[in-house]
Formats: sequence, structure tokens, C-alpha cells
Amino acid sequence: MYEILNKRDLTPVTKSYEIQAPAVARKAQAGQFVVVRLHEKGERIPLTIADYDRGQGTITLVVQEVGKTTMEMGTMQAGEHLANLVGPLGNPSEIENYGTVLLVGGGFAIAPVYPIARALKAAGNTVLSIIGVRSKDLLFWEDKMRSVSDELVVCTDDGTYGRKGVVTVPMKEMLETRQPIDRIWAIGPAIMMKFCALTSQPFCVPTIVNLNSTMIDGTGMCGGCRVQVGGEMRFACVDGPEFDGHKVDWDVLMARQRMYLEEEKRAVEVWQRKGASSQ
Repeated sequence: MYEILNKRDLTPVTKSYEIQAPAVARKAQAGQFVVVRLHEKGERIPLTIADYDRGQGTITLVVQEVGKTTMEMGTMQAGEHLANLVGPLGNPSEIENYGTVLLVGGGFAIAPVYPIARALKAAGNTVLSIIGVRSKDLLFWEDKMRSVSDELVVCTDDGTYGRKGVVTVPMKEMLETRQPIDRIWAIGPAIMMKFCALTSQPFCVPTIVNLNSTMIDGTGMCGGCRVQVGGEMRFACVDGPEFDGHKVDWDVLMARQRMYLEEEKRAVEVWQRKGASSQ
């Protein structure tokens, strides 16, 4: 059992959980994830490690409520326990002193971008960061990102905060004016990562994307996270979760993400009905 030590509401649909998990915290590295099960009848879901404290033996998970299990997790409070937590899993980010790096985080993915930016800064890189959300009420961890960035640009789609527009606009500007940028990490919704990769491709800058969002069980057993990378079939959970964004077949990936939409919708409806009937 893994105790939730602290819970914070970051946005109306995003929450952070500080969890006692000393064995995981001891080995966690930027880019890795854990597999969580809320209770004995719960499904297994992969969640990126957003932060960790080796001394305190804790990890931080940031969860956006988009499906049945993440919504159910949203009802849990500090003092409650997760039934299972396995990790750290996946290959960690390749952290080196590249020179100047650009980190792009879209929406909820600000959370997995942060530990990568922190590690790259500690390795001696000049860190340029762009984070974007639909509107100001969905923005979180701006202060944490600013603390590990030499420059930070904040975008909102509706213009309620920072620059109005999508993240690829300042990204292209930086690529045109801040040469050389030696490496890029772009993490967010699949469509955002696709267009970040398309934006950087003419500049020939290696662009790393994180395909955690395609995972189901997170261990390679189910095959649900199969992706085409450079014409080869790969598994996001065991071969990734990070891949060369210029080699990902984005059309195949986004089609795979739509496979279980109906099942997820029904699961949410059943869970909500059970919750209403128990009140």
C-alpha cells in the first residue's frame, strides 16, 4: 500500500499527489513512469513521474481527469492508499550537456517536461522552455518551469495569459533566431507533438517526443501501445517512452489512441451511475 501524503488541486481537472514510495524514489530518473492501481478491482494505468525526492522517499504524480480511473483517483484524499505502484519503468531521458536545448510542454504535459528540464539544466545546458495551455485556468507549475529555464515563454490558445496562440509559433521563432538549438523535447497531446516535430524538421534539430499517452498496461504485455517508428514496430512502454519525433508515424499513433474511446466512455458512465446510486 502506498500512502498519499499530500494532494493539491492544480487546475479544475488536474491534481498532484505526493506519494510515499521510497524504493521508486531512490531509482527514479527524468522521463520514467510508474504503473498504478487504485484498489483491488482497479485497472492498471501508467503515470509519468513528475517529481521525486530521494531524501524524503516520495514521488509526485500529476493526474488529469480524462477517464474513469483518473476521475476516480481525483476523489482520493491525503491519508488514503494506492493498492499498487510499480516502477520506475521505461527508459529515462538521455541527459547530457548538449549546449542549448528547447523544452516544449503542452497542457497537462507541463508535468513530465519539468523533471527533464531540471535534469538538463543541472547537466549544464542552456534551457529554453515553452509551455502552452488552452486558457489561464489550466496553467500550473509556471514557477517550477521558470526556476529551471534560462528563458520561459507561456502561451494560451485564447490569450487569457501570456502569448496568444499555439506553442509552435514561438518554437519556430526560437529555431530561426536562437541557432544553434541542439536538441528539443516536445511533450503533450499527440497532435501537438506531431506539429512540433514538423516545425523542427526543416531545421534538422533532433526532436524527442514522449508517447506515454498511448500506453495501456505499461509493461509490453497488452500490445496496445504499438507504434511505427522509422518503419519499425515499437512498444512505447518498453522501447520508450521517448522516441525520435521525426520518425514517428503520427497517423497510425492517433488512430490507435481512438481505439477504446467507446469503452472508456461506457466505463465513465457506469462509474458515475454507481457513485450516484451510493449517495
